[in-house]
Amino acid sequence: MTLEDALAECPVVAIVRGIRPDEALAHVEALLAAGVRGVEVPLNSPQPLESVRRIVAEFQGRMAIGAGTVLTPDQVEAVAEAGGRIIVSPNTDPAVVRRAVALQLDPAPGFATATEAFAAYAAGARHLKLFPAATYGAGHLRQLKAVLPPDAVVWAVGGVGPDSMAEWRQAGARAFGLGGELYRAGQSPAETAEKAQRVVAAVRALA
Repeated sequence: MTLEDALAECPVVAIVRGIRPDEALAHVEALLAAGVRGVEVPLNSPQPLESVRRIVAEFQGRMAIGAGTVLTPDQVEAVAEAGGRIIVSPNTDPAVVRRAVALQLDPAPGFATATEAFAAYAAGARHLKLFPAATYGAGHLRQLKAVLPPDAVVWAVGGVGPDSMAEWRQAGARAFGLGGELYRAGQSPAETAEKAQRVVAAVRALA
């Protein structure tokens, strides 16, 4: 499933920071069943590339899958070799974006300022991750949207949850990256399912 198709079905990417390979499939199954269609495994998780491999093997075609906290071009290549398609970063590094684009992946670099957003866009990114979103606020995004290219899809990530999605949507966010609101290391798949159902209900209420 392409990132565009996944976000069209449900504009949420689950950030499963800290997940282990042996538990990844159960949690991702819970996310999928609730309606989430995008998942990223941060590279500062235990054996993250193995988790990506297992998730891709089981859910490719049904979800958009990739990695987060991708900081170098070498890491982009490693994620690609594991089958991941989404390259999410906390920062804007044009070299990372360009490598992802060259490999026909979907980079979503982090930005805070107009300078960073335009640098990411110029490098080829069309998904831009406002991070940490809660630090800057919806008003910050509203002002940036006035100048950002219309085909730039802004994600609100960091401190965003079901209760604030409507505000972010009104400010121009078209996708949301959710970590602790969906998954925290050590929780059960049943907890993941319950959280995901709440998040998806909030998303559907935006329509």
